[in-house]
Amino acid sequence: MRRTLVLVSLAVTSMVALAFLIPLALTVREIARDRALTTAERQASALGPVLVVTQEPGPLEKAVASTQAGAAQRMAVHLAGGQVVPQTGTKAAKARPDQLAEAGRRGRSYTARVSGGYALLQPVSLDAGRTAVVEVFVPDGDLSQGVWKAWVVMTAVAAALVAGSVAVADRLGARVIRSTRRLAAAAGAFGDGDLSVRIEPEGPPELVEAGLAFNAMADHVVQLLAAEREIAADLSHRLRTPLAALRLNAEALGQSAVADQTREAVDKLDREVDLIIRTVRRPTGRGSCDAAKVLKERISFWSVLAEDEGRSCELIGAGRPAPLPLPGSELAAAVDALLGNVFRHTAEGTSFAVTLHVGEGVTGILVADAGPGIADPDAALQRGRSTGGSTGLGLDIARRAAEATGGYVRIHRSVLGGAQIQMWFRTKYLPPTRRSRRLVRRRHSRSRS
Repeated sequence: MRRTLVLVSLAVTSMVALAFLIPLALTVREIARDRALTTAERQASALGPVLVVTQEPGPLEKAVASTQAGAAQRMAVHLAGGQVVPQTGTKAAKARPDQLAEAGRRGRSYTARVSGGYALLQPVSLDAGRTAVVEVFVPDGDLSQGVWKAWVVMTAVAAALVAGSVAVADRLGARVIRSTRRLAAAAGAFGDGDLSVRIEPEGPPELVEAGLAFNAMADHVVQLLAAEREIAADLSHRLRTPLAALRLNAEALGQSAVADQTREAVDKLDREVDLIIRTVRRPTGRGSCDAAKVLKERISFWSVLAEDEGRSCELIGAGRPAPLPLPGSELAAAVDALLGNVFRHTAEGTSFAVTLHVGEGVTGILVADAGPGIADPDAALQRGRSTGGSTGLGLDIARRAAEATGGYVRIHRSVLGGAQIQMWFRTKYLPPTRRSRRLVRRRHSRSRS
């Protein structure tokens, strides 16, 4: 944007400068030409009274020599008989006979083109109908005297004006860019989870309005998130009543292996509810985790239930650390949602496997099962839609976790015969290509239409 402003200012100022500079340069050249010819005409007119008094060569030579043009041997007098005064002035007499005749016919000063410049021919009427012509030679150099210097000065002034306008446009552009970058940085920090970020609006009025709108939007989002956390905490707290009843029933089972497992499950459920309440009351911030460690913990948790239902489960590729730019609680929630779907939507005894794939800039978690698969993958990824009688939020939780890092979720057919849910997380920022930016703009315009 800054470069665009500079180029626009350069183009506009240059066009305006040229619009004034070209006519002014032509005017300066014409003024210099008129000045030289006017000076020559004035010197030629000075010999008119002398020619009226006398046509003798001696006095005429003295009169010619007294002028500036005569002293420079640029003046000659053509008498009626064809005689040229002074005799040495024949070098300055450059006009042809036809040009002399044309000047006499016109009866007024006449400028003719001659070798090396122009000849100003001034006819002077004498007695008995005779006419003498005073010739003053004006070299080409005199016609353009001072023109180049004036052109250089005007060009320098125009260049200074263009440079000044470009500098002003650059400063204005820098101010706009600085304000825009501060707004973009604040928006990026807000998107990364720093809900306290605000900006001090500055710059053009439009950017000031955008900054104020950003601050208002951020305040509103914080209020909505706070209300959402309170609602989630209240809903989670409502589980304590049935949980207390379940604990009492578990205590009444007596002493047996099944009763001990039931009481242990109730205790674990109680701890999970406490964790949910504490989590939802605390603003979510960005963080990182080791995907391999989280997967080991969650597989260890779900393997107990898998053993009870006769399912075989396998964790592949978790032998080395796999850092993710995602809080461990969010990754665990996404994995639990996918594994919960396996237990909920497949029959007992159905095998499943979790694979961790670490690539260049991306990390993938693949959850595959040997169940019936997913008939409509696109519909399954839509929030709240489910064909299995559930809430339809499990895949959406996984999708939001992946998209929080710039990744995505895909549904394919697994080698086990059932569904394979692929969560791909971006671990390193890669700038979008020009083609991807065009696709994003095309999708955005299509969604608006």
